Amino acid sequence: MDTTATRQRPGSHIALVTGASRGIGAAVARRLAEDGFSLWLNYRREHTAAEALRDEIVAAGGECRLLPFDVSDAVQCREVLEPLIEQYGAPAVLVNNAGFACDNVLAMMTREEWDRVLQVHLGGFYNVTSTVLPAMQRRRGGRIINIASTAGQTGVAGQVNYSAAKAGLIGATRSLAVELARRNILVNAVAPGFISTDMTSALPLESISSTIPLRRVGEPEEVASVVSFFASEGASYITGQVIGVNGGLFTG
Repeated sequence: MDTTATRQRPGSHIALVTGASRGIGAAVARRLAEDGFSLWLNYRREHTAAEALRDEIVAAGGECRLLPFDVSDAVQCREVLEPLIEQYGAPAVLVNNAGFACDNVLAMMTREEWDRVLQVHLGGFYNVTSTVLPAMQRRRGGRIINIASTAGQTGVAGQVNYSAAKAGLIGATRSLAVELARRNILVNAVAPGFISTDMTSALPLESISSTIPLRRVGEPEEVASVVSFFASEGASYITGQVIGVNGGLFTG
């Protein structure tokens, strides 16, 4: 499978976005491409959506390489990323966005439902970040941006696995920020609330909107704007922070 639609220049300002074939990940990829980054766009199985997004980015004058692999599989992560890092260097920006929900009340939640959500969110964070990090440290610079959730700040009934995974990602963000500050690698998180994506399409968004101070759900592009800021020079003195994009929902 040809995973690139344009020749990538060595030394390009690269942004790696996981889970980027649709929803928030796709919006982040588009925005970072607009910001001038060359995209490494990861996805697991949405080939048609990923190829369409790549073609859109290339048509707009950007560079985009598709990287189909499962972030929860450590071997796949290394096999795909290590040769690219050796050839092009570490990405300047890593956006850990890959994730999914598998909702159920805990009393009825299977071990597979618990494990799979944590493997993708936290295992995927570890697998991708630990693969990219050595080269990022040698370069003494970079940005790691984790897509968390208000569910990890407040807790949501029926989402104990998802909330636990996102809370863990927030804790990892803060700890890693302290570890890497002396290497000039900034680590931050964005915590979306209710955003209009496939993941929320089955929810009663009209009634949910009445509980949000801004009286509407958010758009993926509004999350992407905060990621863009964290990736910019304007965020050069910000690390270990979590920015909520939730329309004013109280997170405690």
